[in-house]
Amino acid sequence: MKLMFYFLLALTAIFAATANAGGPVLDADGDIIFNGSYYVLPLVWGPAGGGLTLTSGDYKKCPLYIGQDSSEVNMGIPIKFSNWKSKVGFVPESESLSIEMDTKATICGQSTYWWVAAPDMPKMLFVTAGPNPKEHVEDSRRSFFQIKKAEDFRIGYKIVFCPQDNYCMDVGIHEDDNHGIRRLALSSEPFSVRFVKAYGTEISYKTMSII
Repeated sequence: MKLMFYFLLALTAIFAATANAGGPVLDADGDIIFNGSYYVLPLVWGPAGGGLTLTSGDYKKCPLYIGQDSSEVNMGIPIKFSNWKSKVGFVPESESLSIEMDTKATICGQSTYWWVAAPDMPKMLFVTAGPNPKEHVEDSRRSFFQIKKAEDFRIGYKIVFCPQDNYCMDVGIHEDDNHGIRRLALSSEPFSVRFVKAYGTEISYKTMSII
């Protein structure tokens, strides 16, 4: 009887944790994302470009920005998810979490967690590579992102920046008019994506380079 009581208590705790989280994010095969690395590709394949990578700014190589490869045949660098508060085993929808480019080396020698930087051009907020949010707690709200469902697509999503739980802004693609560099930035037009599992060491050579 006592064993059944503790079992029901544990089950209630699991249900409560799950209720506080969104549903699981799915990869392009319809599988639940638990952990591991995933390429972020445009939801519709074609002239929309390829996967996400690390890119420089207009005039300086460092610091690095989160960008998009202009070629649809390049899958880019995978990402990893971490630090969601509900502690459920899967990556949840609509819950603030950290996103990191899954690469061990950059030419700038810096960490590759996603941050929203202060504007470096009028009214334009770009997503840059930055430090582990756990080591910079005072600024960590600039690293809060969520994954939300794209309309009418089961495996399609958009990434949003959420400095507050009830206030989120879409992340889109900004293409530089002069250099053609594509970078992630806060936008009124979201970048609809799908997540494709990156198996083993199947990481693009662009891990070590900058476009």
